[in-house]
Amino acid sequence: MISEWWIIAMLSILAAGTLSALAVWALIRKRHMQIWLPARSAQLRAAKSTGLANVHLSLNVTDHNNGIQPVDVFIAICDHYEPEWGRTPIDEALDRVRRWTKEYPEQFKEFQDSNGRVPQHTFFFPQDQYQPEYLDLLSKLCHAGFGDVDVHLHHDNDTAEGLREKMESFRETLFHRHNLLRRDPVTGEIVYGFIHGNWALCNSRPDSRWCGVDQELTVLQETGCYADFTLPSAPSPTQTTMINSIYYAQDRPGEPKSHDRGLLARIGQQAPADHLLMIQGPLTLDWQYRKWGVIPRIENGDLHGGRPASLRRLKMWLDAGVHVAGRPEWRFIKLHTHGCKAGNIDTLLGEPTKKFHQDLADLAKVNPAFRYHYVTAWEMAQLVRAAERGETDVKNVLCPPVMAPV
Repeated sequence: MISEWWIIAMLSILAAGTLSALAVWALIRKRHMQIWLPARSAQLRAAKSTGLANVHLSLNVTDHNNGIQPVDVFIAICDHYEPEWGRTPIDEALDRVRRWTKEYPEQFKEFQDSNGRVPQHTFFFPQDQYQPEYLDLLSKLCHAGFGDVDVHLHHDNDTAEGLREKMESFRETLFHRHNLLRRDPVTGEIVYGFIHGNWALCNSRPDSRWCGVDQELTVLQETGCYADFTLPSAPSPTQTTMINSIYYAQDRPGEPKSHDRGLLARIGQQAPADHLLMIQGPLTLDWQYRKWGVIPRIENGDLHGGRPASLRRLKMWLDAGVHVAGRPEWRFIKLHTHGCKAGNIDTLLGEPTKKFHQDLADLAKVNPAFRYHYVTAWEMAQLVRAAERGETDVKNVLCPPVMAPV
């Protein structure tokens, strides 16, 4: 059902006389916005009806029992890190990785979050672009305290058996050859975070391209995936109807896109068996920048050359309200980028990103209620678990070393 909010928006556009209803609907369909706009409208109505104010740059959350509480904001940059993006030759791709490992510490070592920690970057490295030289360089950067490596995958017309072999083999290579990933502290299993190439998690494209495995969630979980960080994927048709959420998804036998719906993570609730943790980034509408001056653009947490991180975007990310149910004062901001893509690398390693880190520090100085934390994907997942257990001390989660010893 189309929400009341969207009907009002449509009527407003028509009243302005700038676009016809058919043109508006065609644009919505072209961007596949009809998949998720009703959910976003419902979220906005729910926030208003419960009396829980959105987090603006005042960064206070109203708690009906305790008054005004500080807000802890966890920022994880999850990079679809593809050195050979666009069929880049290996020598040129290696130069890009060298640039990352040289310039990242030089540019960002001066910045510290509320815990005194430097910016963190999680490199989701594609199994299909593996070269040991790339990972040797990234391993040194991560062990120097600037981030982490997890797993990215592009595949097409695959099978469950093929996917399992890829994940198990790459997991072992990263752990034993490059001293990356880690063992689960409870099970001792080597674990990894995951981002699906081409957004096609669980065979979710309508044409079934760039995956092929309906039971992908099960294979990922059985091979050690601790959480998926693929979403949001808008404007791709692979976008789920569930947005701005941290939740658990379970395979529906014989069906693609099993993660379209799931069970919200919440305080006091144990992670359900045979479900994969899904940590989504923000997805909302940016009304300040509109197509043709009318249709709002999509804000999906993508960092690229034409759209770097900024405090203006931070407000939208916070208003998306990604949190563990029952703990709204912990806000999770999972961002994504293609850090080795030409045009992006200069922004991510340059002045626009430095300005964002400086703006965060300045904001924290003038507003003690704003506590921000640079985290890796692994740490973000551990913070979800801590929230579910009812923990309130962020330092208990973030104090351990980034990389566990092999």
